[in-house]
Amino acid sequence: MAKDPPMNNPATDTQLAAFRRSIDNIDAALIHILAERFRITQAVGEYKAQTELPPADPDREAKQISRLRKLAVEADLDPEFSEKFIRFVIEEVIRHHHIARSK
Repeated sequence: MAKDPPMNNPATDTQLAAFRRSIDNIDAALIHILAERFRITQAVGEYKAQTELPPADPDREAKQISRLRKLAVEADLDPEFSEKFIRFVIEEVIRHHHIARSK
């Protein structure tokens, strides 16, 4: 018979606190990585505006989505989630590229 988990207080549960510290560290790293990615894509958007290239590149986007779905499978991450995430990022990048073009 399975043993019921202990009824610990989340405020004093050291294992839960350790998990949460790890999650907080990962969240901070994700934010910094996304910030760096957007700094680079902002430069790409400015370059595209200066050189009159279109803000979106559907072929590149399709290749990126395919590549990231494969990476997700290899990392044991749901490829549907990874595609939704990268599509959201791509849409935001394109929005920024449109803003750069209108300046």
